[in-house]
Amino acid sequence: MTAATAEAARPGPAVQESLSARILRVLSKAPAHAVLVFVGLFWLVPSIGLLVISLMAPADYNEMGWWKVFAEPSVVTFENYSALFEGGTDSLIVQSLWTTVLIAVGGTAIPIFVAALAGYAFAWLDFPGRDWFFIVVIALLVVPLQLALIPMFDLYSRLGIFDTVISLILFHTAFALPFAIFLLRNFFIGIPKELLEAARIDGASELRIFLRLILPLGLPAIASLAIFQFLWTWNDLLVALSLGRETQPITVAIFSQLRQFGSNIELIAPASFVSLVIPLAVFFAFQRYFVQGLLAGSER
Repeated sequence: MTAATAEAARPGPAVQESLSARILRVLSKAPAHAVLVFVGLFWLVPSIGLLVISLMAPADYNEMGWWKVFAEPSVVTFENYSALFEGGTDSLIVQSLWTTVLIAVGGTAIPIFVAALAGYAFAWLDFPGRDWFFIVVIALLVVPLQLALIPMFDLYSRLGIFDTVISLILFHTAFALPFAIFLLRNFFIGIPKELLEAARIDGASELRIFLRLILPLGLPAIASLAIFQFLWTWNDLLVALSLGRETQPITVAIFSQLRQFGSNIELIAPASFVSLVIPLAVFFAFQRYFVQGLLAGSER
């Protein structure tokens, strides 16, 4: 009886899927795959066109479409990129890239650090008016950025920091904090309470708990937030145009070149592609945290 039971409980051989079943399964998913391929090509073709144009001489671009370069690859040249960075740090594009890096890094690191502290406080520290302060933070999410441009223009002029990198960093920090605090607070509150209690029993201070426990566990949400904020500050044009004159990030530099020299394609195309590649590289570097960070706190 025991042997028969053991024989019956023994797993049988795996049933292999027939060829017809595999074909039907592939065909059933074909429409969805076709739509995804079409959407991917729809977004990818302009970027490929920009890359090809940046590798063509102006004369060749005016005589032939960019797609014809695949039939005549000999027209590809890197002279546009050489001219773009010619002059080193004195080059307009190089200066704009450096300015953009400062604004993007500062406008990403500062709000994330402040929001992490505030998110931890709202999630795990008891202080008077905590819930009311958090309601105010949520309410600030609906304040439009355009509403603050004129008041901040006047304030920066009075403080003497108008048209500086620090003024743009502070502006991006202020408008990033409500969403950052909301996201990180919802993620931190999902951390098991027992971990924090065990750390406090072992004598860890709140600062040590924050640095050694909260930040490592909150890395997915922090990385996701960093992607959003970096892309926003890197690609910003409106704030930089409104609060800057001589301080020009890459978006403003390209816009000014496009406005002043509409046919200056040998400068605009490589500069645009360079400004595209850097945030794309940042996204791919942190993409494994992206989905997990987007779902942070969704069950709360």
